Amino acid sequence: MDRHRTRRQACGALLALTTAGALLLTGCSANENHANGPNYTSATRAPVPSPARGDETGSPSDHLSTFALDVDTASYGYARRTLADGGRPAASTIRPEEFVNSFRQDYRTPEHNGFTVTVDGARTSRADWSLVRVGLTTRPADTDARPPAALTFVIDVSGSMAEPGRLDLAKKSLDTMTDRLRDDDSVALVTFSERAETVLPMTRLGGHRAEIHDAVDGLAALSSTNLGEGVETGYATAVEGLRKDATNRVVLISDGLANDGETDPNAILRRIDGDRREYGITLFGVGVGSDYGDALMERLADKGDGHTVYISDTAAATDVFCRQLPQNIDLVARDAKAQVAFDPHTVAEFRLIGYQDRRVADKDFRNDSVDGGEIGPGHTVTALYAVRTKPGTDGHLATATVRWLDPDTRTPHENTGSMETGALHDDVWSASPRFQVTAVAAYFADALAGGEYDMPGAPSLTKLRSRAAALAEVTEDKDVAELSTAIGEAAPL
Repeated sequence: MDRHRTRRQACGALLALTTAGALLLTGCSANENHANGPNYTSATRAPVPSPARGDETGSPSDHLSTFALDVDTASYGYARRTLADGGRPAASTIRPEEFVNSFRQDYRTPEHNGFTVTVDGARTSRADWSLVRVGLTTRPADTDARPPAALTFVIDVSGSMAEPGRLDLAKKSLDTMTDRLRDDDSVALVTFSERAETVLPMTRLGGHRAEIHDAVDGLAALSSTNLGEGVETGYATAVEGLRKDATNRVVLISDGLANDGETDPNAILRRIDGDRREYGITLFGVGVGSDYGDALMERLADKGDGHTVYISDTAAATDVFCRQLPQNIDLVARDAKAQVAFDPHTVAEFRLIGYQDRRVADKDFRNDSVDGGEIGPGHTVTALYAVRTKPGTDGHLATATVRWLDPDTRTPHENTGSMETGALHDDVWSASPRFQVTAVAAYFADALAGGEYDMPGAPSLTKLRSRAAALAEVTEDKDVAELSTAIGEAAPL
């Protein structure tokens, strides 16, 4: 194959990615205020031992829970795709926080550029056990006032991407975005199969849209997957085309099935660590394919100050590129962490459901040299706890604090929220509809993981499906209706 053809195919990738960037930047106005979506999560966390069952257990002598903010959603998207295809997702791919953070929430939106903190909860059918929800929200972006964007798209053109629902989905979804980028935005394109190539250096969109449209038509799958070289070349291209007046991002689209060159995410990130830290370029991972390298993509995004999403069809792709990506062009907070302090006078024990890879040592909550999450405007982060209260006690239950750095000045800020035991709803299913959706999503994840998280008061899958169906009617939310469908597909398993 001659270089001209290789370049044209790679250029096709550019268009696919550029279109993604287009929506990433301008967004689709219809759902722009949807109050959840991914955020950028920083890489080097303080080492924290992984508790049993992957969830943190608190006691009166250890009443703190600390984690870096994150709202990846790939785990839920991939589970839905697998169930729809008649399969069952592996327990190792189930991350409950990614199920929970896939749904719209009902938290109060801040009037300032920081976070609001919401703490609420409800009792379960298991004696003395409750579910406590901690919600953190940032104000939606003013898209008209956003800075220009410099986006480096890194697209997988390996042989495995030829499967329906991979390259074809990327091309169809991303092609619609090319015309939505502003003239002062810039894009670059890197493609990779057995080798990586910078097909297009950082280029302003004004006057170059026709080339990008032509490039998509030439996109085609080639051979093996040297993802490591693709990421490394992508970051080098992003640094070369760095714009100080713009938001600089690397967007990786892949099925995560690396089989050539470096395949260890830690080794890959070490090779670009200097560029990542010095220039603050974050990694946004978009996963595709029925056979998907979930673990590799998730670890890459986690260690690359980024996050992952998964797309399985046109509707999901539209949601990602039209709603979620626009929320990540700008930043409102760097190194954001949350710490929840449970009152030992009223709480006997607690467990954080999920967030295994996001744990931060309690002592490092105010250590700003320890990375947290990079958070954009209009983001919602939800953490769910299983909490056992002491019988007969009443009073303060918990206080949640979020700490973040101003993205420009790196000045630290904090905000808090708290709740009393008397504020617990008598039953999960009498709480607000959005709290119930959170509970259904978490219970569903626990069921798919074989009860790994030991969530108190877990209903059967049949009852969960009925709850989700009823909640879909109450909320008029198609995402909740899709949750009901997914639970029904899992029920016979």
